[in-house]
Amino acid sequence: MQLPKPSTLHDRDAEWRALMSFVGHTDPGAKLGLLYGRRRQGKTYLLAQLVQALGGFMFTGIQQSGIQNLRDLSRAYHEFVDRPGAEFADWRAAVDALLRLGEEREAPVPVVLDEFSYLLDSVEGLASVIQVALAPQSRAGRQGRTRLILCGSALTTMRNVLRGTAPLRGRASLEMQLNPFGFRDAAEFWGVSGDPELAFRLHALVGGTPAYREMSGATPSSGRDFDRWVVGHLLDPASAMYHEGNVLLYQEPEITDPALYFAVLSAISRGARRRSEIAAALARPDSALTHPLGVLESLLLIRRDEDALRRQRPVYRIAEPVIRLHRLVISTNEALLALRQADRVWAAAADTVNSKIYGPHLEDLAREWCLAHADAQSLGGLPTRAGPATLACREHRQGHELDVVAVRSTPGEPDRVLAIGEVKATTSPVGESELARLDHLRDLLPRDRVAEPPRLLLFARAGFTPALHATARSRPDVELIDLERLYHGE
Repeated sequence: MQLPKPSTLHDRDAEWRALMSFVGHTDPGAKLGLLYGRRRQGKTYLLAQLVQALGGFMFTGIQQSGIQNLRDLSRAYHEFVDRPGAEFADWRAAVDALLRLGEEREAPVPVVLDEFSYLLDSVEGLASVIQVALAPQSRAGRQGRTRLILCGSALTTMRNVLRGTAPLRGRASLEMQLNPFGFRDAAEFWGVSGDPELAFRLHALVGGTPAYREMSGATPSSGRDFDRWVVGHLLDPASAMYHEGNVLLYQEPEITDPALYFAVLSAISRGARRRSEIAAALARPDSALTHPLGVLESLLLIRRDEDALRRQRPVYRIAEPVIRLHRLVISTNEALLALRQADRVWAAAADTVNSKIYGPHLEDLAREWCLAHADAQSLGGLPTRAGPATLACREHRQGHELDVVAVRSTPGEPDRVLAIGEVKATTSPVGESELARLDHLRDLLPRDRVAEPPRLLLFARAGFTPALHATARSRPDVELIDLERLYHGE
């Protein structure tokens, strides 16, 4: 079974294929799948399209008692089967009825329980009920054709459904996490792929979460409209986006001390990348950060990147751009923004935005480009990871930061550095001095990581000087990547 993806569903090609493969599985017996991700990524919309295309059933749990959700499910079920009936006596009866939906059709039928974490919270033992109903010797396990999909936004809760000693461990044949759009897909979704500078600035502030396009109001039509759009939609206290940086944290049940987590996010946003730097910014011992950093990473609000050349030297960065905007611009200026002084706040924040938002964000996109879009010829091979690194330099008696190190890992062999890169988000073109710096840094690479001279990559928001272009044309080991190539080239 492989129905074409609906035209109204942007991107999500791989996810649609995976869902269609799961639903169309021909082996006998009911099947279980999980789909989860942060809120506003389009999980419900994706599954609604699947259910509509295949004539399936979908029920969304809400924050109420288990009895109330059971009554709502009973009504939805009987409306779906188009015949009256009594309310389900309990959740065991409800699950059995849902799994029997696939017995009445020639083709498998998807059955979706959305916001499943709310149901788990309100119904004791629900996972065990589903486990028993899906047992290999049960009726559903032997002859069912239902494809049961459990969907939720509480990441830790949903991941734990299949972990450790959980009742449903080993029962699922699909486990999928829905993430924000990549930067190229986000540009197409917002309708700005033809203007890479605008696409970059948009993505640096609001990222790739699908719902943010509608929440942000009309998309700016050009770079000239961008500042007005930020002032009128992102920095307006009446806008939903104004509060999103707070909402993302407060809606997570794992957050028990919001002040601590906001402090960690603020420190990382302001440039504290290593754990010791974050601890110093918070005036807390290093050991006190283990739990909050782990929670924020599990919630996909921050990322932990190992040094590309030395293990056990991780750096942390903000993974959700809306968080960075909120911590750097909104939370520090709430009094002025409440007085409708957004234009002054945005103008005064220009240096912060350029150095703390656009700069780090372009580094993120450069590393993503290496993994997802660059061809093997550009990098000298196919990288398995790309990250930052610090190189010791005896000549300058300091460590040099490398923004991009593309590495190829092969089992049983040392990691091989394919390319190193420098990223510049300044508004002036990059010249030959940056290439000279990369030449120097290449000489500092560990010899056991280099089989042949790595490629040199220069990423620049504002492009490159004519002199650098001329030099690059004469050097096959140099690649220049401006925003146009970042968004459309290999």
